[in-house]
Amino acid sequence: MKPGRRVVVIGAGVGGLTAAALLLKAGFDVTVLEAHVYPGGSAGTFFHKGFRFDAGATLAGGFAPGGPHTRVGEWLGLDWPVQVVDLAWVVQVGGERITQWADPERWREERQQKLPGSEPFWQVQEQLAEISWRISSKAFPWPPANSKNWLDLAMSLRPWLLPAIPYVFSSVRSLYPKTANSLLRTFVDAQLLISAQTTAEQAGALYGSAALDLPRRGVNQVRGGMGGIAKTLADWITANGGDILYRQKVQKLEIRDGKAVGLTTGKGLKMGFDQLIANLTPWGLADLLDANDSPGLNSEIKNRSHGWGAFMLYLGVRADGLQDAPDHLQVVVDPEVALGEGNSVFLSASDREDLSRAPAGYRALTVSTHTSVDEWWRLFHTDPDGYAARKAAYSEKVFQAIERAIPGIRAAVDLILPGTPVTFERFTRRPLGMVGGFPQTSLFRARGAETGLKNAWLVGDSVFPGQSTAGVTLGAIRVANEVIYRNK
Repeated sequence: MKPGRRVVVIGAGVGGLTAAALLLKAGFDVTVLEAHVYPGGSAGTFFHKGFRFDAGATLAGGFAPGGPHTRVGEWLGLDWPVQVVDLAWVVQVGGERITQWADPERWREERQQKLPGSEPFWQVQEQLAEISWRISSKAFPWPPANSKNWLDLAMSLRPWLLPAIPYVFSSVRSLYPKTANSLLRTFVDAQLLISAQTTAEQAGALYGSAALDLPRRGVNQVRGGMGGIAKTLADWITANGGDILYRQKVQKLEIRDGKAVGLTTGKGLKMGFDQLIANLTPWGLADLLDANDSPGLNSEIKNRSHGWGAFMLYLGVRADGLQDAPDHLQVVVDPEVALGEGNSVFLSASDREDLSRAPAGYRALTVSTHTSVDEWWRLFHTDPDGYAARKAAYSEKVFQAIERAIPGIRAAVDLILPGTPVTFERFTRRPLGMVGGFPQTSLFRARGAETGLKNAWLVGDSVFPGQSTAGVTLGAIRVANEVIYRNK
């Protein structure tokens, strides 16, 4: 083994496993440490009373030709356990239903019928989305961190990029025609909240346009649950000489001369290494360091606002209760009220044909809504009764949202598991239970993979391009390429 090629990856999420697999294939000695008993993190699947529930993410993109998962699969020879969802999802805004068709022509007909007068907006959005997807297919080195990144950027400039230049500093909202009505605005905001963690007023035009195009780029369900993506990567790693150690929560990093050189886990395992990849949030990495190890990282977490969390309901539902419902459904209860906090919810039911997800005659249903993390933690620490009451109130509010779209479903529910940001931290080890990464407001405020340590990088949804298994895979490809380049 050449010097500099011992790699430790903290966290067996999709980003960490992708980076680990690519580095293993490139000849590095790779060990993955995971605090939990199975891989996947926020894109994992857990088992409870015969049901397999997706912990967070329920749909996956990036498997179309040229997509990041497809490219990784080709490099590693993987057979992904996925199937295309032809109808991506249905959006119910108040009393109106809009279907997010994967087929571009059917989607064009749908929006012209349900969102009349919006065609100028969608034409610009599609043009910008095409440019953004072409950029992302090359693991674009953004934000640039060194001279090589700048050179790669310069060499990537092509004439087809020119139409995007006027929109570099624009928001999605700036693309609206003057005649844009409230239904269009609410519909777009609802899509951006789940794909860019913010709404049209703040979402960057280029990133937001690509996010709005996700249904047309191929949406997939994973057989057996979302955790199948991580399991496929984990199985490849162990079959090809890498190590994945579960129940090994890293407690402390040893820093020497600005580099991470060793670690200690809660079980007393001590390891040295040459390169470190942390599938963590910036807060998660900072927890492993002393204050003076990375001043820049400490400054960042003091000045960054906390990201979104999620309130979840994991439901075991008799199949007849979902007989006429779409498998994936987004509900906006009141278009005049801010999104999230139970006013907008996303429902995903296990595939009818996937008998591994639920007992016979049942389906697993995962329901989520965006929520601010801080109040949950305040109540958890200072007012346990208030915390329990809030959890009950949110459960009821989310149920009411579900019943607006699927009347009578409550009678078909035989299992209810609520989850708060506190729950999410317990099971995913993400500080404060924050999920989804940072709001994608501007390309010039995008967070790169750098940590302030010379030999350590972040992967995951904190790193541009952000959330989704496709997004974290693009970030992981970039980090793996950086490590390989530095150790030729």
